[in-house]
Amino acid sequence: MGQIAVHEFISLDGVFESPSWTFEFGFDPAMGDTLAGITGSASAILLGRKTFDMFAPAWRDRTAEQDPGAPFFNETTKYVVGAQEPAHEWGPSELLGAYDADAIRRLKDDTDGTIYISGSGQLVRGLLADGLVDELHLFVYPIALGAGERLFAEGGGPTTLSLLASDTYANGVVHLSYGPAAAATTTESGA
Repeated sequence: MGQIAVHEFISLDGVFESPSWTFEFGFDPAMGDTLAGITGSASAILLGRKTFDMFAPAWRDRTAEQDPGAPFFNETTKYVVGAQEPAHEWGPSELLGAYDADAIRRLKDDTDGTIYISGSGQLVRGLLADGLVDELHLFVYPIALGAGERLFAEGGGPTTLSLLASDTYANGVVHLSYGPAAAATTTESGA
Protein backbone atom coordinates (compact mmCIF):
# COMPACT_ATOMS: atom_id res chain seq x y z
CA MET A 1 0.00 0.00 0.00
CA GLY A 2 1.30 3.42 -0.96
CA GLN A 3 1.35 6.60 1.01
CA ILE A 4 0.70 10.15 -0.16
CA ALA A 5 3.43 12.76 0.40
CA VAL A 6 2.58 16.37 -0.45
CA HIS A 7 5.14 19.13 -1.00
CA GLU A 8 4.15 22.82 -1.02
CA PHE A 9 6.02 26.11 -1.10
CA ILE A 10 4.02 28.56 1.06
CA SER A 11 4.37 32.03 2.55
CA LEU A 12 4.13 32.77 6.27
CA ASP A 13 0.47 33.63 5.77
CA GLY A 14 -0.22 30.36 3.93
CA VAL A 15 -0.25 31.55 0.30
CA PHE A 16 0.90 28.90 -2.18
CA GLU A 17 -0.52 30.33 -5.39
CA SER A 18 1.91 31.13 -8.25
CA PRO A 19 5.07 30.68 -6.18
CA SER A 20 7.23 32.96 -8.35
CA TRP A 21 7.59 35.04 -5.16
CA THR A 22 9.95 32.30 -3.90
CA PHE A 23 12.62 33.25 -6.47
CA GLU A 24 13.97 36.19 -4.47
CA PHE A 25 15.07 33.76 -1.72
CA GLY A 26 17.06 31.48 -4.01
CA PHE A 27 17.07 27.73 -3.73
CA ASP A 28 19.31 26.35 -0.98
CA PRO A 29 20.93 23.08 -2.16
CA ALA A 30 19.89 21.51 1.16
CA MET A 31 16.26 22.06 0.08
CA GLY A 32 17.04 19.96 -3.01
CA ASP A 33 18.37 17.23 -0.75
CA THR A 34 15.14 17.31 1.27
CA LEU A 35 13.01 17.17 -1.89
CA ALA A 36 15.14 14.29 -3.21
CA GLY A 37 14.41 12.47 0.04
CA ILE A 38 10.68 13.01 -0.44
CA THR A 39 10.67 11.90 -4.08
CA GLY A 40 13.27 9.14 -3.63
CA SER A 41 10.74 6.51 -2.59
CA ALA A 42 8.02 7.77 -4.95
CA SER A 43 6.71 5.44 -7.61
CA ALA A 44 3.84 7.69 -8.77
CA ILE A 45 2.95 11.36 -9.06
CA LEU A 46 -0.57 12.64 -8.36
CA LEU A 47 -1.50 16.09 -9.68
CA GLY A 48 -4.54 18.23 -10.22
CA ARG A 49 -5.18 18.97 -13.88
CA LYS A 50 -4.24 22.68 -13.62
CA THR A 51 -0.92 21.84 -11.97
CA PHE A 52 -0.28 19.11 -14.54
CA ASP A 53 -0.87 21.65 -17.33
CA MET A 54 1.57 24.09 -15.68
CA PHE A 55 4.24 21.45 -15.01
CA ALA A 56 4.13 19.63 -18.37
CA PRO A 57 5.72 22.37 -20.53
CA ALA A 58 8.16 23.26 -17.76
CA TRP A 59 9.46 19.69 -17.24
CA ARG A 60 8.90 17.53 -20.33
CA ASP A 61 11.93 18.80 -22.28
CA ARG A 62 14.32 19.11 -19.33
CA THR A 63 17.23 16.72 -19.10
CA ALA A 64 19.06 15.34 -16.09
CA GLU A 65 21.97 17.65 -16.97
CA GLN A 66 19.67 20.67 -16.70
CA ASP A 67 17.91 19.49 -13.54
CA PRO A 68 18.57 16.31 -11.55
CA GLY A 69 14.81 16.02 -10.88
CA ALA A 70 13.94 15.79 -14.58
CA PRO A 71 14.09 11.97 -14.90
CA PHE A 72 11.76 11.57 -11.90
CA PHE A 73 9.18 14.03 -13.23
CA ASN A 74 9.37 12.89 -16.84
CA GLU A 75 9.56 9.10 -16.39
CA THR A 76 7.29 8.52 -13.39
CA THR A 77 3.61 7.82 -14.10
CA LYS A 78 1.50 10.86 -13.38
CA TYR A 79 -2.12 10.39 -12.28
CA VAL A 80 -4.22 13.45 -13.05
CA VAL A 81 -7.32 14.44 -11.11
CA GLY A 82 -9.71 16.55 -13.13
CA ALA A 83 -12.91 16.38 -15.11
CA GLN A 84 -11.20 17.46 -18.36
CA GLU A 85 -8.30 15.98 -20.29
CA PRO A 86 -5.03 17.86 -19.69
CA ALA A 87 -4.10 20.39 -22.37
CA HIS A 88 -0.58 18.95 -22.67
CA GLU A 89 0.92 15.51 -23.14
CA TRP A 90 3.61 14.57 -20.68
CA GLY A 91 4.68 11.07 -20.77
CA PRO A 92 3.40 8.40 -18.84
CA SER A 93 0.16 9.84 -17.50
CA GLU A 94 -3.39 8.72 -16.78
CA LEU A 95 -6.54 10.79 -16.21
CA LEU A 96 -8.40 9.66 -13.06
CA GLY A 97 -11.41 11.91 -13.64
CA ALA A 98 -13.05 14.29 -11.17
CA TYR A 99 -11.96 14.09 -7.53
CA ASP A 100 -13.15 10.87 -5.92
CA ALA A 101 -11.76 9.89 -2.52
CA ASP A 102 -12.47 6.21 -3.19
CA ALA A 103 -10.49 6.33 -6.45
CA ILE A 104 -7.56 7.84 -4.54
CA ARG A 105 -7.84 5.12 -1.89
CA ARG A 106 -7.70 2.49 -4.66
CA LEU A 107 -4.64 4.20 -6.13
CA LYS A 108 -2.99 4.07 -2.69
CA ASP A 109 -3.91 0.39 -2.33
CA ASP A 110 -2.48 -0.43 -5.77
CA THR A 111 0.76 1.55 -5.37
CA ASP A 112 3.98 0.34 -3.80
CA GLY A 113 5.90 3.30 -2.47
CA THR A 114 5.10 6.96 -2.19
CA ILE A 115 2.62 8.90 -4.30
CA TYR A 116 4.16 12.37 -4.61
CA ILE A 117 2.13 15.59 -4.98
CA SER A 118 3.39 19.12 -5.61
CA GLY A 119 1.11 22.13 -5.83
CA SER A 120 -2.42 20.98 -6.72
CA GLY A 121 -4.02 22.98 -3.90
CA GLN A 122 -7.64 22.07 -4.55
CA LEU A 123 -6.70 18.37 -4.73
CA VAL A 124 -4.61 18.61 -1.55
CA ARG A 125 -7.47 20.28 0.32
CA GLY A 126 -9.76 17.39 -0.63
CA LEU A 127 -7.16 14.80 0.37
CA LEU A 128 -6.60 16.49 3.74
CA ALA A 129 -10.35 16.67 4.40
CA ASP A 130 -10.68 12.97 3.56
CA GLY A 131 -7.68 11.95 5.72
CA LEU A 132 -5.66 10.68 2.74
CA VAL A 133 -2.42 12.66 3.22
CA ASP A 134 0.30 10.71 5.03
CA GLU A 135 3.01 13.39 4.88
CA LEU A 136 2.60 17.14 4.36
CA HIS A 137 5.90 18.88 3.61
CA LEU A 138 5.58 22.65 3.88
CA PHE A 139 8.51 24.81 2.79
CA VAL A 140 7.62 28.06 4.56
CA TYR A 141 9.20 31.22 3.10
CA PRO A 142 9.94 34.24 5.32
CA ILE A 143 7.41 36.52 3.68
CA ALA A 144 3.76 37.38 4.35
CA LEU A 145 2.11 38.21 1.03
CA GLY A 146 -1.18 39.56 2.36
CA ALA A 147 -3.14 38.24 -0.63
CA GLY A 148 -3.40 35.12 -2.73
CA GLU A 149 -4.87 31.66 -2.55
CA ARG A 150 -4.08 29.94 0.73
CA LEU A 151 -3.49 26.24 1.19
CA PHE A 152 -5.91 26.13 4.11
CA ALA A 153 -8.89 28.04 2.76
CA GLU A 154 -11.15 30.07 5.00
CA GLY A 155 -14.18 28.09 6.10
CA GLY A 156 -12.49 24.76 5.49
CA GLY A 157 -12.72 23.68 9.11
CA PRO A 158 -9.88 22.71 11.44
CA THR A 159 -7.07 20.39 10.35
CA THR A 160 -4.97 18.87 13.12
CA LEU A 161 -1.56 17.43 12.26
CA SER A 162 1.52 16.17 14.12
CA LEU A 163 4.98 17.56 13.49
CA LEU A 164 7.27 14.79 12.22
CA ALA A 165 10.42 16.78 11.41
CA SER A 166 11.72 20.27 10.74
CA ASP A 167 14.68 21.80 8.92
CA THR A 168 15.98 25.36 8.64
CA TYR A 169 17.86 26.52 5.55
CA ALA A 170 20.41 29.30 5.03
CA ASN A 171 17.95 31.27 2.83
CA GLY A 172 15.47 31.60 5.73
CA VAL A 173 13.09 28.89 4.53
CA VAL A 174 11.81 26.40 7.09
CA HIS A 175 10.72 22.87 6.14
CA LEU A 176 7.96 21.50 8.34
CA SER A 177 6.98 17.86 7.85
CA TYR A 178 3.59 16.89 9.22
CA GLY A 179 1.66 13.66 9.43
CA PRO A 180 -1.80 12.69 10.64
CA ALA A 181 -2.53 13.79 14.21
CA ALA A 182 -2.07 10.22 15.48
CA ALA A 183 1.61 10.24 14.35
CA ALA A 184 3.34 11.67 17.40
CA THR A 185 7.07 11.14 16.71
CA THR A 186 8.88 14.48 16.47
CA THR A 187 12.45 15.14 15.36
CA GLU A 188 14.34 18.35 14.65
CA SER A 189 17.35 19.13 12.56
CA GLY A 190 19.06 22.21 11.18
CA ALA A 191 20.76 22.85 7.89
